[in-house]
Amino acid sequence: MNEKPIVPINCLFQGCYNPAFEAQISKCKEKCYQYNQLSPNDRESQQKLLTEILGTMGENVIFTPPFWCDYGYNISVGDYFYSNHNLIITDGAKVTFGNNVFIAPNCCFTTAEHAIDPEQRKAGMEIAKPITVGNNVWIGAGSTILAGVTIGDNAVIGAGSVVTKSIPGNVVAVGVPCRVLRPITEEDKYRYPLYTGD
Repeated sequence: MNEKPIVPINCLFQGCYNPAFEAQISKCKEKCYQYNQLSPNDRESQQKLLTEILGTMGENVIFTPPFWCDYGYNISVGDYFYSNHNLIITDGAKVTFGNNVFIAPNCCFTTAEHAIDPEQRKAGMEIAKPITVGNNVWIGAGSTILAGVTIGDNAVIGAGSVVTKSIPGNVVAVGVPCRVLRPITEEDKYRYPLYTGD
């Protein structure tokens, strides 16, 4: 989108009732709306619009419609990225995805937190904290990734999880709040039978 990021990071700012932010969000929402009206098989038009919405994008990137975000230019996506239906990213701060990331349906990544103090919250104060997702990560269906979280390489986040704190690499983590369940081991290569086509 070639916009200049204007949201302060890691400090309270006037997020709501702010015409400058609202104008950028409105512009991005219009692009998302156009994207979501395309045929799901029109990859060429999808790729063109994604380059207008996202900050950076690698090769073989698929966002299955519908997809919504706030600013777009704060989102960085690596190679071989796939998200299923109903991905929502509130990207007041940077949201960075590595290579080979799979995201199941109905997931939300939100960098935004509102003020805890009711008077500040009523005045529209909020904070934005970046989210980072490493390489080879799988996010299960219906998961929510909250502000300030980092998910390490090769991690699996179980369906329905609410990730409130950072998760290390090479683990299966699940729950509300999301916690490490176990490491990923060599035995996981043999967890399921392999279809050979015979």
